[in-house]
Amino acid sequence: METFISIIIWTLALYGLFEIIKNIIYICTYTKLNTKGIYLLIAVKNQEESIECFLRNVLFRIIYGKEEVKNIMVVDLNSKDNTKKIVENLEKEYEQLSLISWKECKELMENIKDN
Repeated sequence: METFISIIIWTLALYGLFEIIKNIIYICTYTKLNTKGIYLLIAVKNQEESIECFLRNVLFRIIYGKEEVKNIMVVDLNSKDNTKKIVENLEKEYEQLSLISWKECKELMENIKDN
């Protein structure tokens, strides 16, 4: 029985390693962008169940890929749950990430139009 469990654990571990390597190769091969920089806006409202996983996935692709994303701005649309707290914690971890309110986003867009 112990040997059977060991085989299952090793199989799952090797599968996970294979998936990580496959994703890194895919990101490095197929996501070549010819830009000086990209700014990404992500609007969220009441997404505490999925926001951390989504942002970590996006950040993983940016950090280990060829993209030159300068800033990821998460726009909070007045969330009533813990979405804002989760993004604030991630903001401390990643320098590319910043949390802004929808009013700040609106001001930013208006300034872009004027320039």
